[in-house]
Amino acid sequence: MPAQCSRAIAAALIMVCLPSAANAQTTGPTFARIFGDHAVLQRDRPITVWGYAAARERVTVSLNGQSASAVADARGRWRATLPKMAAGGPYRLTASAGGVTTSLSDIAIGDVYLCSGQSNMEFPARLSTNAWGGLAGSANPNLRFVNIEKDSAPTPQEELKSPVAWKTVGPETVGDASAVCYYMARSLQQSLKVPVGFIDSDWGGTTIQSWISPDSLRTIKPYDQGLSLLALLATAPDRAKTEQYRREEAWWDAHDPDANAERRWIAPDFDDSGWPMLAGAWKQAGDAELGDFDGVVWLRTSVTLTPAQAASANDLELGQIDTFDSAWINGVRVGGSGAWWMWRDYAVPAKVFRPGRNMIVLRVLGGEQGGGLVGAPEHRGIKTASGDWIPLGGPWHYKKGMRAKGLSVPPAPWAVPNSLSTLYNGMIAPIRDYGFRLAAWYQGEANSGAAMEYRTLLPLLMADWRQKLGEPQLPFLIVQLAAFGPVATQPGKSDWAELRYAQALSVRNDARAGLAVSVDVGDRFDIHPTQKTVVGERLARAARAIVYGEPVTPGGPEAISAVRSGNDLVITFRNTNGGLRTYSSDKAIGFEACAGASCTYATATVKGDAILLPDANTPGVTRVRYAWADAPYVNLYSADDLPAVPFEMEVR
Repeated sequence: MPAQCSRAIAAALIMVCLPSAANAQTTGPTFARIFGDHAVLQRDRPITVWGYAAARERVTVSLNGQSASAVADARGRWRATLPKMAAGGPYRLTASAGGVTTSLSDIAIGDVYLCSGQSNMEFPARLSTNAWGGLAGSANPNLRFVNIEKDSAPTPQEELKSPVAWKTVGPETVGDASAVCYYMARSLQQSLKVPVGFIDSDWGGTTIQSWISPDSLRTIKPYDQGLSLLALLATAPDRAKTEQYRREEAWWDAHDPDANAERRWIAPDFDDSGWPMLAGAWKQAGDAELGDFDGVVWLRTSVTLTPAQAASANDLELGQIDTFDSAWINGVRVGGSGAWWMWRDYAVPAKVFRPGRNMIVLRVLGGEQGGGLVGAPEHRGIKTASGDWIPLGGPWHYKKGMRAKGLSVPPAPWAVPNSLSTLYNGMIAPIRDYGFRLAAWYQGEANSGAAMEYRTLLPLLMADWRQKLGEPQLPFLIVQLAAFGPVATQPGKSDWAELRYAQALSVRNDARAGLAVSVDVGDRFDIHPTQKTVVGERLARAARAIVYGEPVTPGGPEAISAVRSGNDLVITFRNTNGGLRTYSSDKAIGFEACAGASCTYATATVKGDAILLPDANTPGVTRVRYAWADAPYVNLYSADDLPAVPFEMEVR
């Protein structure tokens, strides 16, 4: 493979270099990077295989006694389609051209699952509840997986960033697999008795907009400008960065009356000797004027480099910063980000660093997570091309700017975790022709402040992937957000409840989608609850109903109507599987009756497949809600131990 993959855009935007036809002439045909030893290919449908060879060369692909041929195009790309095959294996997959044969071993035919989302899908099996003993007996030659390397790209890629390594599940391997995806696949494989492979393509903290293709996301008008700028990044990165810098500074001019005057603090020769010192997060500095400050703080520090260091220095690392930062070195902007937990790692163009004194300037808008430099000091420094590390050990001079709370600087459209389409481009587009039986999606935490838009974005993602993957009936299994955050002592607004409702509505309106409720196995102190086994098994149940047509309900109780009955309100449920049940009480907790914007807790009792809210039919009540909080406590289940779906509903 060629080694000249460009690093010109940024460290997180690595463009894929494709094998060349010239290389294929000497090494023989190669498979695309998603294929490898131990891979599982989708059964009962034509199997598409692709790769690279010499230009215009005929390639013959063989598997399980079946063959297909294709001619490589002018760039050396070939694509062949084998006939559909029943489950089985192990087989050898070969590609032959020009007298040279390339082969992959231990190939299985079975069902392939695509798992994606953010950190709760990425969460590894080794950290899940009961993993210590539970994974010891996990060896299963008919269960395989692969993790897709993270890649953010400005345009849809033809190839993955690097070759993958398919692994057979066992105690030494499965710890690195997605826990939710593994437990789902394990449960299904045990009942299907066919090989199962799962592909894990996810990135913690990312928004759903990152995973939708550019042409689909462009149908939402507000994203059109950002997507155009993203496309420009692929062809003219310097112009794109300059335009993004202009957009950001225009935002500052519109929101900060002192923005223009404060820009003089960027200059390398500005005298900051009168500014006080700060070593880390400003709210933990012990300074009275910063203890409760939310807003803008400017930070300046310097580092002295030798001529050799300056010539080789090419990367600035700052660890975690709360929250929105812009970074300059010697007056040249080198980066910026807008998530406090994201590691700041900024590629620095040649000749920005110089021998002698170098000035690093940060403008930070934040405060909710401590303000400013919240990461460990040892994570702040400069890297060189040779791998040397030059620490930024000294204190920072600081100057307060405007006081502000709740403002968000618009991120660059290529800035992970809030990028537009870049993760689809780098991590879904290269495998779109692989063939899948289902897709599982666990994401939403990063969009919890925009639940109304999520009602559009989640159906858009499902339609987008179905079209791009060539699977118009592809089933989608959605994990609803778990409980996390403050508990509610009285009814009120909840962004997480709104997002859960958006997920439930999207599934309800899609005949090929299922919902796995996880609100009862969350952790209000940890956004990454460890009880992934239950979530995976609930996904597997939804798959049995929606994907495999088994005579089971896809999930737990779901409210279908709320009506008035004298002084009472009656909420009827489906999927109770023998009637509703309450745990630890003869009452169901978490129900609310709402009159306009005012909601009150309501006593709730079980009546078979219904919930009765006695005396709740008071004047003005028009809505009912259930489990409407960031971290609700719930005790309403079906007869077979599945939790009721949180909801909001108009009263008829």
